[in-house]
Amino acid sequence: MSTIIDVQGIEKKYPGVIANYDVNLKIESGEIHAIIGENGAGKSTLMKILYGLVAPDSGRVLINGKKVSFKSPQDAMELGVGMVHQHFMLADNATVLENVILGSEPTSTGGVIQFEAARIKLLEIAEKYGLNVRPDQLVSELGIGERQRVEIAKVLYKGAKILILDEPTAVLVPQEVKALFENLKELTSHGLTIIFISHKLDEVLAMANSITVMRSGTTVASVEPKNTNKGELAKLMVGGELPKRGDTSTKPSDEPVLSLSHVSCLAPDQREILSDVSLTVHKGEILGIAGVAGNGQSELIETIMGLIKIDSGTITILNVDISALTSREIRDSGVGYIPQDRQRDGLLMMAPLWENRILGHQSTPPISNGFWVNKSAAKIDSERIVKELDVRTPSINVMAAALSGGNQQKFIVGREMSGDPNLLIASQPTRGVDVGAQSLIWNKLIEARLSGMAILLISSDLDELFNLSDRLAVISKGKIVAVLDPETTTPEQLGLAMTGEKI
Repeated sequence: MSTIIDVQGIEKKYPGVIANYDVNLKIESGEIHAIIGENGAGKSTLMKILYGLVAPDSGRVLINGKKVSFKSPQDAMELGVGMVHQHFMLADNATVLENVILGSEPTSTGGVIQFEAARIKLLEIAEKYGLNVRPDQLVSELGIGERQRVEIAKVLYKGAKILILDEPTAVLVPQEVKALFENLKELTSHGLTIIFISHKLDEVLAMANSITVMRSGTTVASVEPKNTNKGELAKLMVGGELPKRGDTSTKPSDEPVLSLSHVSCLAPDQREILSDVSLTVHKGEILGIAGVAGNGQSELIETIMGLIKIDSGTITILNVDISALTSREIRDSGVGYIPQDRQRDGLLMMAPLWENRILGHQSTPPISNGFWVNKSAAKIDSERIVKELDVRTPSINVMAAALSGGNQQKFIVGREMSGDPNLLIASQPTRGVDVGAQSLIWNKLIEARLSGMAILLISSDLDELFNLSDRLAVISKGKIVAVLDPETTTPEQLGLAMTGEKI
């Protein structure tokens, strides 16, 4: 193998922040090269530089031994560098073929799009690399794993020889992860090069030919999987240990905190989005909700939080019917809520941290002071959250947007657990955070469970579900299709249940 990418002394600064400094990295042709590091380690900035989204302040990038200077992703694509983003960039109302050729449509001299030529090219790519995509299928009909293959086909169609994959397994079930890895191996067998960004160290060790660790904006180590292990990688990343399964010696109480009984909901178009859902979360219990993305998890949360009105059934908290209450009234009854999208639903990005402490808690102590918001209490409690959850910020007066994703998430977790709510709804509580932040958040959830808090955990991370849950409920097409014991269920069995198979 020869060096296909050579990064030398890259630096990138923003006002008050050094995103990258003295970054050095060599990637060999035809390998799977993993980039790991905690949130804020500089991975995203480096990948944006390699893909032409950001220009470095100093240093240089060589591709096949020649210095390159990208002004846009189009420049990167022309030299064979493509990126598959964690959040897929596909139009649901268009076909696979239309999505793949978007922006690079083959046209005749008269400007007519040559769909048949594009279809033939796409099918050749799919067959060569084992992607199994169907050109004329609507993207809206595809599962998560299928959408990802379309994204890969899209960059290959445009001529990519180097693929950057950002957290590619974050929303996949085990069977889909296995299929993805088979696709990546097929790609590298044809000489393509994969740059694989991940927080999942098991996957990195299983898949990568080489691993680069970043910390505090720079590269700190390059290792081969055969010469390291999860513990060593974690210490290189954050200087700490990996999170472990929580204390299960204390069993949940029999006292129900949240109960849904035969709950059904209809969308405005009369489509059933939840169907006869019954579940109970007890005091001192973590009930994990597993399911392929888009099978009713969001609707379940929104229904409990009063954002979607039920058409039949009842919802109770501590035996009080909340079915007709507003979201604010449900919050005030002792419900904390960690949303799956921290930036869209959890924070005011251009507001300081102490104002974000108020968000959603305007009418509860210590923020509420009769009819007035107690700004002093909000600031004091923000300082507590920053200290207890190791939120790395110069000040509580810093805008939320200035924090890394992991630190934003830790602040939200601290805020929503303030006041020891009766029920905590935690949706994707560690999505996109590093090992250190994951460990801290897991420990906080375990401590809350041991103190008697009821926790409804919705997660696409099967390790998280198995390590934290006392029971696992599987949701598919808006229905609870199985309730499983994590002690006696394998990831493969859970994956089968999530995809609608009997186990």
